[in-house]
Amino acid sequence: MASQELKHRTKPEEQEGETKEIDASSAADMNNSGKPRRQKKRAMASRGLRSLVLAVSFPTLLTIMDIYLFGSSNRYRNTEKPFYFPPLWALHLACLAAAFLSGLSAWLVWAEGGFHKQPNALLLYLGQLGLSLGWYPIVFGAGATRVGLVMCTALFGAMVGCCRMFRVVNPIAGDLVKPCLIWALLLSIVNLRLVYH
Repeated sequence: MASQELKHRTKPEEQEGETKEIDASSAADMNNSGKPRRQKKRAMASRGLRSLVLAVSFPTLLTIMDIYLFGSSNRYRNTEKPFYFPPLWALHLACLAAAFLSGLSAWLVWAEGGFHKQPNALLLYLGQLGLSLGWYPIVFGAGATRVGLVMCTALFGAMVGCCRMFRVVNPIAGDLVKPCLIWALLLSIVNLRLVYH
């Protein structure tokens, strides 16, 4: 009776050897079939691609809609501009490129989990997106160029904040925001010209 209650004690070396054999055999089975691992990788790649497309296309499509609704400005066309001022189509193209790059950089930060670590980065990104989308209706739609100049200043500040916070999470994401800073400066110069015309 007492012998039935006794258990065999093993040495730690024996237990490690047994678990290593079990882990090696299960890994060999997974490598031989390979299907579960490949399916997981495909599913993760598919989700990553979908989130990338969404993160880039959402701000780009909103900018296209903004340009379509408010982008034709006779005031800008009729303004006497120096030779270095961009034509209206170039301004629209720069806005689209900035929306694309800011969406891509935000996705890189999101993929690294940066919005969970630094929630202010998400607020800055959404703020700069809202300011850039609001510039067209305010300046070209309503003709409020002074308000547009204030918005450009706030947009530049939000972009600088995004650049700094994104760089902490992912240096490439921070570098992708730098062309958007140049775009914000261009927008400020255009807006300043419209104020003093």
